[in-house]
Amino acid sequence: MKTNIQLHNITHTVDFSQPFDISIPLRASADNVNAWYIKEPTITPVQDGDWIGKVSEGASTNFNTIQFNPHAHGTHTECVGHISSEFYSINQLLTRFIFNAIVITVTPIQQQNDKLITKALIKEQLTSNTPEALIIRTLPNTDKKLSKQYSHSNWAYLTEEAAHYIKEIGVLHLLIDLPSVDKEKDEGKLLAHKAFWNYPEKPRLNATITEMVYLPQTIQDGRYLLNLQIASFENDASPSKPILYKLD
Repeated sequence: MKTNIQLHNITHTVDFSQPFDISIPLRASADNVNAWYIKEPTITPVQDGDWIGKVSEGASTNFNTIQFNPHAHGTHTECVGHISSEFYSINQLLTRFIFNAIVITVTPIQQQNDKLITKALIKEQLTSNTPEALIIRTLPNTDKKLSKQYSHSNWAYLTEEAAHYIKEIGVLHLLIDLPSVDKEKDEGKLLAHKAFWNYPEKPRLNATITEMVYLPQTIQDGRYLLNLQIASFENDASPSKPILYKLD
């Protein structure tokens, strides 16, 4: 199913029959991707006395309770409410779901014990019109990201200058294949989050950050149409399912 759309005064063809799902599925397993020092998610049937909500146990339906944390257990999209004292809901602030996007791949720069994603790395990759959504893939890139245990790993992160640059060029939706755009243990400074959302001076309520995506190498760098799907959680963050469509 191919459709013509116009972006930046250029007509593109989008094949909606060829989606690229860049979300990480949530599983009730110790092998589920994990961060922030908490246990794996659980998916368990409801029990009421002798009744168990599981067809194989005699129930008429499977009736499971799922316990997880959106920030720790997989792909999630968050709003400025993640870092603000005021309550903001991703379900209220994200009201559009289709965006023009660019995928870029960067190799973080080693600096002492840290791996930095710098302004120079981002700027080098963005050589055309600024997208509404920027999707950052980091190297090395393997399917181990689908089950990686990130706690105490000191993952790569965006510098404050890089996040400020991404905001200044007009990117509204930032997606990355790491648990956070910030350093794992930063004493609560959250410099990249604050720079991107322009918090607390004049918060960008229409901007979002999506973390823990996964882009296999079969997805090339370049321009895409992004469908940023979330669940209707009245919370600072929701599990999400970003879908890419290649622009021809």
